[in-house]
Amino acid sequence: MKKPGKRLRNFFEVLYKRKRSGFTMVEFLIGSSIMVAVILGAMSLYVTSNKLTVDHRQYAELQNNVRAAMYFLTRDIRSAGSGLTLDIAGYFLEGQDSFSTGPPTGDYIKVLGNFDDIVSLRIEDYQGASSQASLYDQEVKHSPYPCPEFFEGKIWLFISTKCPGCFAYRYIDPGHFQGCDTGNAHFEFSHGQNPAVNPPGGLSDTGCDSDCFDDAIITIGDIRQYWLDTTGNPGDYPNLNLVTGSDGYLGEKGVLYVTTYSNQAGSQIVHMPLARNIETMQFRYNGDFDGDGTLDGFQEWDNANWTILGTEDNAAKEAKLAIISAIRQVRVWVVGRTPRKFVSVHGTPADNSHLYRRPGVANSNAATEDDMHRRFVLTSVVNIRNMSLNLYNLGVR
Repeated sequence: MKKPGKRLRNFFEVLYKRKRSGFTMVEFLIGSSIMVAVILGAMSLYVTSNKLTVDHRQYAELQNNVRAAMYFLTRDIRSAGSGLTLDIAGYFLEGQDSFSTGPPTGDYIKVLGNFDDIVSLRIEDYQGASSQASLYDQEVKHSPYPCPEFFEGKIWLFISTKCPGCFAYRYIDPGHFQGCDTGNAHFEFSHGQNPAVNPPGGLSDTGCDSDCFDDAIITIGDIRQYWLDTTGNPGDYPNLNLVTGSDGYLGEKGVLYVTTYSNQAGSQIVHMPLARNIETMQFRYNGDFDGDGTLDGFQEWDNANWTILGTEDNAAKEAKLAIISAIRQVRVWVVGRTPRKFVSVHGTPADNSHLYRRPGVANSNAATEDDMHRRFVLTSVVNIRNMSLNLYNLGVR
């Protein structure tokens, strides 16, 4: 029987001889195969991980875009008519069903209100012929805003309290608001409404007598129109005066914009892009349209019977204003679509899952085939605060 020390010495001798003699071809091939398999496995894992990272990154970016769009939409729709009187409730809101061209289509919505700075002042004496007006004593001193900086360089909405249906948009030029310290504030304004200003319902300078604007309310009537560019072609939206690369317009397909009017005498339209990769945007409206005290259910904007046209007589206009002023809720859908196809998809998506095909929302039809672009959909129901006051005061739920 060999001793343990001798057996260990023999083992190292064999190992030393093998080391000096090198690996056989079979051993080399086996080792190389194992090494290649490990490398290929690592590379496959890296590629798969990279695909997942790219897909998840673009999907996370899409979710942020859709959520940002929904935030601004619901905020401003909820504040339609804020700071304004219920006498012009029908002018707080305007929509259009299928505003964009080609599938998928998108609606637009336009709202009017004091969105940022709530202010309401009263005119004591209005001299329209000389483009001047005086406010009541101490009217400005009760305002929390710096004078005259806040009041100059803005578009103001004049609302008559003496003559129903008399409105005007006026612009107070810088350096033309005086009397802040004396309490007898007065100002000069640019006469006539700039044609670029396009309020909901065609609210415009009604050409009323100057006496109608004595004791009138003046407030900031901000106008905001939300719309979706589904084509990237400015010619498809002729009413917005679009020029690619100007006034914020990008000329890219799938961009959601809010269009406002600058403080430069209302002469410049500003198109602010809010979100990219938006596939469709839809709205439905709920209100007490039949006057029975209960909400009638959500429906599309009726372009023919709700939209106010400048060529209509007063009777037709009043009928449409009554319908629009009955709107209490707006339901909003925003559908986002990833800019690139998902590359980490395994297998076949389930039928009608709409993960990789456009879903049907409102009256926008669903796609029939998968295109492997991932979707993200948000929907929300917005109560219009100012237009809902009548409903709540009546005690109707």
